Amino acid sequence: LPAAGQGKAPPGGRRGRDGPGAAGAARRRKRALEPGRNKATIKGRVVKSAIEEYHKKKPVDHLRENLRYMLKGRLVADKAITEKVLAQNRGRKSKDQPPEKAEKKKPEGTVFTEEDFRKFEREYFGIP
Repeated sequence: LPAAGQGKAPPGGRRGRDGPGAAGAARRRKRALEPGRNKATIKGRVVKSAIEEYHKKKPVDHLRENLRYMLKGRLVADKAITEKVLAQNRGRKSKDQPPEKAEKKKPEGTVFTEEDFRKFEREYFGIP
């Protein structure tokens, strides 16, 4: 038997709100009511010139300005400082390091002349 005071719910009372898609349906209804621009029409759209867009994105050559700027300052940095900066900018791997310059060895020459050798022979061996 049904409990006292409870009967069937009146038809159409809460019927559409309890499903899994209830929140989505409410959102769709709300979106449909909002006034918005119809994206399918061309009204209010500004036509862009392809040439202007190309000129906007074209790379600009700054060579002259850069040269003028570089030549303006005549201060020359010290050689040791420039070497230090270049060393900092180089990588730490061995392939990034410049080859070490080996000091050129001078061919070993003798300090003695032929005359000195002859004199030594005479004194040491007793050859006249």
